[in-house]
Amino acid sequence: MNNRRALWTNALTKRSRPEKKAFAIQGSNFFGKVLGIDPSLRGSGFAVLEAVDARSIRYVTSLTLKLTARRSFTECLGEIFSTTRWLLEEHEIRAVAVEQTVYVQNFRTAHILGSARGACLAAVALQKLPVSEFAPLRIKKAVTGLGQATKIQVSRMAAQLLHLPKALPPDESDAAAAALCYIFSLKSLK
Repeated sequence: MNNRRALWTNALTKRSRPEKKAFAIQGSNFFGKVLGIDPSLRGSGFAVLEAVDARSIRYVTSLTLKLTARRSFTECLGEIFSTTRWLLEEHEIRAVAVEQTVYVQNFRTAHILGSARGACLAAVALQKLPVSEFAPLRIKKAVTGLGQATKIQVSRMAAQLLHLPKALPPDESDAAAAALCYIFSLKSLK
């Protein structure tokens, strides 16, 4: 436990002083599992994290749902819905964090991303769970302290905060970062 606390403290002290409040992890009433989702039609990322106590967050599992181009649009949406629902039930999720869609100039891309998000959110709505949506900049800032952090920086910091031996694959790392953002947001409000 002392080693974990030392690693956590070390991760926190690497941030600039104003960012420390975002990483404060004392006084939260939220304990339980959070499902982080990075929705996409062909490669959605999912990560389950658990706020164990006021000072520790545990990595539970993660996966990337890879769907080939041979699968139809509606088949992909069905798989995304089913996977989300399965994770919600399998891990007794208490809250969900979803990365918001970034500004997209292409209507077709916006439609596809919106549909993938809709499939995830429909599964969550059936379970009547709270959903928090975070802009990519907010997620990056919560995890790394920098709103303009690269995917690699986010991935490495998420792995460090979760005490993982190596970084997660990109989509899973983004989902884990969304879940971390949710937990940090609640804990910093207290």
